[in-house]
Amino acid sequence: MTIVEQLQEYKPFDEQERIDKEVILHFLYTNENAFLRSNTLAHMSASAFVVNSSLDKVLFAYHKIYNSWAWLGGHADGEENLSLVAMKEAREESGVENIHLLDEAPFSIEVLPVSGHIKREQYVNSHLHMNVTYLLLASEEDVLFVNEEENTGVKWIPLYELENYVSEKWMMERVYSKLIKKIEEVKKRIWKA
Repeated sequence: MTIVEQLQEYKPFDEQERIDKEVILHFLYTNENAFLRSNTLAHMSASAFVVNSSLDKVLFAYHKIYNSWAWLGGHADGEENLSLVAMKEAREESGVENIHLLDEAPFSIEVLPVSGHIKREQYVNSHLHMNVTYLLLASEEDVLFVNEEENTGVKWIPLYELENYVSEKWMMERVYSKLIKKIEEVKKRIWKA
């Protein structure tokens, strides 16, 4: 199933997702280079919300660009299977090898603003990430490592302590809080079954 088909079937969780779904689909319909950074106004990205087996901790990295603990993820760079992008980025940014998709379908969607910044001694202009998030499962036993090009730390953080780590207020209030609510729904479905 293509990402367009996945997004067409995606059931928005809230008003933010309803609006962002329309924006992302319109962007995909109207931009041939939607999956490439050469589109300097916006491009597709994928994030990994990596949880442990008890669904009470999430794997975060301290990202240099954002100066905050944040989820794992990155640019599509031409890859249209965004779940593969999420898994690749999670491995590269954390060192975790034993990682699995909990669902092939997107877990969350967001249009995310990225402020202008310097990366590899080059200026990157302000732009948007048309982001698709996937829920991944990993073992807390796996060895973690810091990808010094991207981050300065990697660790498992209890879900309900995230606000003590995340310095990006908008991300905590609008994105991570939503993801925590969605994890609670996943727990209810699992325990009910």
